[in-house]
Amino acid sequence: MEGLVFGPAGVPVSAKKHSSVGGIERVRELGLGAMELEFVQGVRMGEKEAGLVRQAAEANGVRLTVHGPYYINLNSQDPEKLAASRQRICQSARIGAICGAESVTFHAAFYQGIDPKTVYSTVLEQLREIRTILDMEGNHLWIRPELTGKESQFGSLDELLNLSTAVPGVMPCVDFAHYHARTGKYNSYAEFAEILQRVEAKLGRRGLENMHIHVSGIAYSPKGERNHLNLAEADLKYQELMRALKDSQVRGFVICESPNLEEDALLLQETYHRLS
Repeated sequence: MEGLVFGPAGVPVSAKKHSSVGGIERVRELGLGAMELEFVQGVRMGEKEAGLVRQAAEANGVRLTVHGPYYINLNSQDPEKLAASRQRICQSARIGAICGAESVTFHAAFYQGIDPKTVYSTVLEQLREIRTILDMEGNHLWIRPELTGKESQFGSLDELLNLSTAVPGVMPCVDFAHYHARTGKYNSYAEFAEILQRVEAKLGRRGLENMHIHVSGIAYSPKGERNHLNLAEADLKYQELMRALKDSQVRGFVICESPNLEEDALLLQETYHRLS
């Protein structure tokens, strides 16, 4: 994966056609390089539409990622819900692959009062099963559990890095705003650089050269994330984050989840490219 490309989480607000193809075309017009396909309410895209999305992405030089459904819990104690969670991830990867996407991210699990080590073992087992299914199908999209914004959610940085060393084809989605909300810290150049150093220490240079990053403003409480905000309304020191990414020669995707989507994606891209 070469370079660092920026884009919105979903169809840009300013797109004339509110469709994935229309979004890709608008991303190109704006001078951005990526877009995340939002399957958060379910995978409602068929194979025919996915093929058209792939054509549009290739024609416009826009790279794609996928966000899987919110209704996923790989620690569910209900066997039917657990099977449905696996299926939602697999189906996101299947349609994503037809679209030409490179990566699918999702919120992996909730602790539900269970010991975190036990939950980790459960999620590890489920990801191995998902990866086995997709590998048998010849599907090589990166499977990326996301760094989550609440202590009640599975998805600390250490958990994700450990999963990524244990299961080939699994890598983290690092959401810097979530980590700030989760910990109340990690909002300075030195702290952003520390996160990147931890990624490299665990995963090597390939960890920094194949990143899926989420950035937004965020409102938070003592319990963690409340909701996303535009960067201008939030305390995230995004300029220092862009400097840390630049200095560490990070490659991959920076996907903006701010409510204004493309405006903050452009702000992040311009901030990054102004750095020498």
